Amino acid sequence: MATTSLASKPTSLKLPAALKTQLEINAQNAGISLHAFMVQTLADSVQRTRLREAFMRDSHIALSGMKASGLGHELGDVRTYFSELSKHRKGLQTKPQDLAPTPLG
Repeated sequence: MATTSLASKPTSLKLPAALKTQLEINAQNAGISLHAFMVQTLADSVQRTRLREAFMRDSHIALSGMKASGLGHELGDVRTYFSELSKHRKGLQTKPQDLAPTPLG
């Protein structure tokens, strides 16, 4: 994930030697500078945090909806669906039918 901020604010990090060495190796393997690698890594971490927060919000909303409606999907059915969907995406079978919610309980 590239950052597009025009203004930069300098910061100082004191890293354990072993961590800095690993970061340097990773940056070199990625073909970018240590600075660019650290900025990219931090930006990726921020994005993952935002995605995790959105997932948690969405899952709480979905759970509330399931409790209110009494409808949902059995875990085994969901696993089967995604297994078949994966095979479909690999061109091994036709697309599975969408799951229909069923009464819970």
